[in-house]
Amino acid sequence: MINVLSGYLPLDSGRITLAGRSIEHLEAHRVAELGLARTYQIPRPFATLDVLRNVQAACYFGNATGRPRNTLAEARRWVEFVGLASVAEQDVGSLTLHQRKLLELARALACRPYVVFLDEVLTGLNPRELVDGIELVRRVRELGISIVVVEHIMRVILDLCDHLTVLNFGEVIARGLPRDCLEDEQVVGAYLGHGHA
Repeated sequence: MINVLSGYLPLDSGRITLAGRSIEHLEAHRVAELGLARTYQIPRPFATLDVLRNVQAACYFGNATGRPRNTLAEARRWVEFVGLASVAEQDVGSLTLHQRKLLELARALACRPYVVFLDEVLTGLNPRELVDGIELVRRVRELGISIVVVEHIMRVILDLCDHLTVLNFGEVIARGLPRDCLEDEQVVGAYLGHGHA
């Protein structure tokens, strides 16, 4: 779904609109220019660039409104925001999984989005990292950026989401408040098996 919405994969049918504009036939960089950014479930940094330069590269991509004049300063801002200042000059190959996921988020934010899709950005983190990650996503929301979270960790869903849409094989099976959706028999059956519903 994120690949289609962000222009990475073509849409087979239907329409996608962003702020009232039809975007289903736009390439990914054109969708990003309109203010939609995303992270990847498996981080995809530029292997030959250090952390700071990875984020700096993202400053040239994304929302066409208000591109920064000083991309290095803008990159530092986002590296610091996500908590990677101490490794800013390090090669990305030396980063932990948690740090690579933070780098993904910094790169998405450097695109100056109105909407950001977080594709399991908190999956695979230890309990302390998870707490910190939830707080970081809250700070992103405080910036006025709309966030769409794709996540299987129920704590993340309950702590962060105002509204939940549950998909099963591409079909919406529940929509509404997170707790209501998670107690829905169809949702429980789809994700835990009918023996638990």
